[in-house]
Parts: sequence; C-alpha cells; structure tokens
Amino acid sequence: STANAPEDDAPNRYSRTERTTFSRYSRDANSSGSSLPSNTLEKRIEELERELAKERQENARLIKVAQDKEELIGKLKEEIDLLNR
Repeated sequence: STANAPEDDAPNRYSRTERTTFSRYSRDANSSGSSLPSNTLEKRIEELERELAKERQENARLIKVAQDKEELIGKLKEEIDLLNR
C-alpha cells in the first residue's frame, strides 16, 4: 500500500519513532560508519523536515499566485476581445 502513496507523503509515511528506531538499528549494525552523534543527526533530520515543510508551503503559495495570474490573464484577454468587437 505504501507504493501507492503520493510522493508528498513519502517523508511522513513512517512515524518519527519508527524512523528513529530504524536509524538506531542502522547505527548499531554500522557503529563505525558515522562520526556524528545520533542526537546531532536526529536534530539535523528534524531541522531538514521543518525546512522541507516551509518549502512546500511556499511552493503551494507560488502555485496559487501563478494560477491567479493565469486566470486574470484569461479574463483580460476576453475583455480585450469584447472591446475589439
């Protein structure tokens, strides 16, 4: 069922505890693989998730602005056509 999830939901597909648990298991299996402490990595993940949420919100706002402008352009074109007649 996760294969049918929209791309937007990909970061939210697993709860924070599941991701944390997974990262702990990965770290235990790979203890020499990373020199950064786990709490630093978890804080960085949370920071990146917040940034991603902000970027998505800004992207949605910009899409709405672009749609509004396209709608206005269409209305103005119709008005110009009427005036030309």
